[in-house]
Amino acid sequence: MKTTEFHLRRQDFTDVPHLLAQTDGLKVTAFRYATGVEALQLDNHHGRIVILPFMGQMIWSVAFNGVDLTMGSRFSMPRPAGSIVETYGCFAFHSGMLRNGCPSPQDNHALHGEMPCAQMDKAGFTIGFDARGAYVQVTGEVEYVMGFGANYLARPSVTLHAEDTLFDMVMDIENLSSAPMDLMYMCHVNFAYAEGARIVQPVPYTPAQVKVRNVVPGHVVPNPDYLSLLETLAEQPSAMEVLNEPHRYDPEQVFYINGLPADGEGLTHLMMQRREGDGFAISYPLAAFPKTVRWILVNGDAQVAAFALPSTCEPEGYLAEKAKNNVQSLLPGERKVFPVRLGYLDRAAADQFSAKISTL
Repeated sequence: MKTTEFHLRRQDFTDVPHLLAQTDGLKVTAFRYATGVEALQLDNHHGRIVILPFMGQMIWSVAFNGVDLTMGSRFSMPRPAGSIVETYGCFAFHSGMLRNGCPSPQDNHALHGEMPCAQMDKAGFTIGFDARGAYVQVTGEVEYVMGFGANYLARPSVTLHAEDTLFDMVMDIENLSSAPMDLMYMCHVNFAYAEGARIVQPVPYTPAQVKVRNVVPGHVVPNPDYLSLLETLAEQPSAMEVLNEPHRYDPEQVFYINGLPADGEGLTHLMMQRREGDGFAISYPLAAFPKTVRWILVNGDAQVAAFALPSTCEPEGYLAEKAKNNVQSLLPGERKVFPVRLGYLDRAAADQFSAKISTL
């Protein structure tokens, strides 16, 4: 399998978009937002993905077949940021790695950890051809090193094929330290909220398998209706199988999906099928991601249906997750890879995917 590698520099990005590479139905275009943030746009026969190669390799936006998959937000473009809340309008980001989730008052870490907006040391892309055809893969590398603390190498990537509306988002992390390292990782995918959509999953909507979060995080201001809904959802989580009550999703609703089954390759699959019949899909290995989180929020500032967030832990902050034994440990020299396949399915493909989910 022959590949061609391209190495990127920040000065390669200008205010005027310019084509870097084109082959077999794929285009790679570089540009810089008015805020100064560098971006790569990958185009194939069906749509596009915009990636921030030097900013945590965040995926800013995704659209296929004229459908925008990205959450709605107040952010019209990415902004230079040290934490994710300063630029919270993206399609997906890498949440973690040493710390994750919503910090409690006793925690000392940022919301979703240090990785989301990390300044990457290296960025590039590879063009190649495999069994699925021509592809482009955006690559990156960042070393986190702290005196008297952790030292790791993170290598994220995004791979898009010319004929696909699904793509691959991967995090590869290696502990470079001589001591064991805490590991908390979530692939934080912020799909757009679709009114009337149905969440298709391979487990029933029982309280044991779709458990509502009853811990109210610090950034949420509860009200009587919200607390009443929590009680309802604790007993009847099926009330949010179909997303037809947007006024009930402010403040946010969070669920933990338990007992997901896997197919013969060890993958589980979930989908949000829109009223139009098409859908947003995600697949990932349960061996890498023992936890699945669901986050729904709809208000005037943000509209998001993160129906499946693959994770190693739940999002209640380091101390809470440590107490639940949800913080993993990476041994010196140990490496872990977290692959996720996700994207868009047209109506026929969504129906096939739904049937696949039902067989798990």
